Amino acid sequence: MSEPLTGLGVSPGRTAGPLYRIGPPPALPDVVPPVAEPAAESEQALAALRSVSADLDALAARADGTAAEVLAAEALMAADETLAKAVTAKVEVGRPAAWAITDAVGEQQRAFEELGGYFAERAADLADIRDRAVARLLGLPMPGLPSPGEPYVLVAEDLSPADTALLDPSAVLAVVTVRGGPTSHTAILAKGRGIPAVVGCPNVLALTDGTVIAVDGTLGEVRAIDVSEAAAVRAEAARERALLAEITGPGRTADGHPVPLLLNVGESADLVEDGEGVGLVRTEFLFLDRTSAPSVEEQRQAYVEVFRCAGGRPVVIRTLDAGADKPLPFLGLPEEDNPALGVRGLRVARVRPEVLDDQLAAIARAAVDTEADVRVMAPMVATVEEAVWFAGRVRALGLPAGVMIEVPAAALRAGRILEVVDFISIGTNDLSQYAMAADRMNGDLAALLDPWQPAVLDLIALCADAGRAAGKPVGVCGEAGGDPLLAPVLVGLGVTSLSMSAPSLPAVRASLAGHTLADCQRLAGLARDAGDAASAKAASHTR
Repeated sequence: MSEPLTGLGVSPGRTAGPLYRIGPPPALPDVVPPVAEPAAESEQALAALRSVSADLDALAARADGTAAEVLAAEALMAADETLAKAVTAKVEVGRPAAWAITDAVGEQQRAFEELGGYFAERAADLADIRDRAVARLLGLPMPGLPSPGEPYVLVAEDLSPADTALLDPSAVLAVVTVRGGPTSHTAILAKGRGIPAVVGCPNVLALTDGTVIAVDGTLGEVRAIDVSEAAAVRAEAARERALLAEITGPGRTADGHPVPLLLNVGESADLVEDGEGVGLVRTEFLFLDRTSAPSVEEQRQAYVEVFRCAGGRPVVIRTLDAGADKPLPFLGLPEEDNPALGVRGLRVARVRPEVLDDQLAAIARAAVDTEADVRVMAPMVATVEEAVWFAGRVRALGLPAGVMIEVPAAALRAGRILEVVDFISIGTNDLSQYAMAADRMNGDLAALLDPWQPAVLDLIALCADAGRAAGKPVGVCGEAGGDPLLAPVLVGLGVTSLSMSAPSLPAVRASLAGHTLADCQRLAGLARDAGDAASAKAASHTR
């Protein structure tokens, strides 16, 4: 076998098969035709955008969960009035429909990328809208997933949200992209479907279509192999999956130290029986892409459905995690030069407390209606004072209160914060972003965003030490919680529970079952003593 290409493993698992690239975006002709009738040309452009929006809505109706939300949001972007006005303005200065859309989208993409954070991620949505509209206008094949007639490994510079949302595990063996990070659509949706994925693999496009490659989404490795080896790799991977399925029951180490394995969910459909509870209910799905806040009753009904599906297992629900970097029009928040450091998470609730109070009222009523074991936590807490303010509102309704640790300042003061709340949960995605000063949507900085970074592990250890001293739970609900290699290290640091997407549960359970608590503590020490993320991972994996 050849030397491996390396990237960032974002969805665990191993497989092998022929690689095929995603269809290229449509190319504009070299000659720009004149615009004879601007009004008619504008209508052609806007009709193409309306058609793209309708197509995306249809795709959303076929999808479910996070995938449906992603596609529905992109459909709204295609129908956005601001984009339509920008396209019309380009036609009025002589640009034909396809060129007008390309120019207008390009300007919006640059503006979004400069804003960073959530907006930078939306730039990929805009590119997909552009490509679909241009293909329709020029009568070219619609860009998208290949159909080679056999299971394959999908390779791309990057994947659009629509392409990622429609990945079929029976056809796509694995995904490898040049760009992307641990919190990209590719990472989140591939993990949700149990498809091995490696992102940030810059040299993968040097391989030609049909080349057989082995992909390790746990280690982040890609290798070209002989055709004869592919079946053996897949067979070994199938045996590994079968062995994982045989390990059942609560999460625990080899010597019986309990580590509850919980679920990250966005709606009731994400719940499975395998999890011991819910470590994170994302409530944004009720608020996104609306012009007014959902009513207390609408929220109550949605929460009742999730709580009932939990079937008596504990549920941790996060209050609205939105703000300047996840714009909600009804909040009326001003634009910010640096949204990632602006009014977001709990900071929104301090500006608009009535939104939080309505949400808490709905959660409390749903908890009473279902007699569920519900705990409530706030995102983006930075200070003890913020934790006190939030906990007071939650406890007034008779519910346990916790906070997410996503800001280094909160990790450094975890002991003080735990004096005023009942638990903390570490969001490794944002904690890595802020600790390493690296935009989590910037694929070029994926290595800095790796949760194996020793500095990030140090911050997690501070939180775990504080929890141990206070006798209170310290969980991890970021993407790191579902990494089977990292799970023993997190437990060794002192984390008391791990929360993840459902497909990650078997591998994490098996990984913990293969290590004693002393093993986990030794591995944690090796990782923290390493000089960088790659060394930390290597040290923990090889010893």
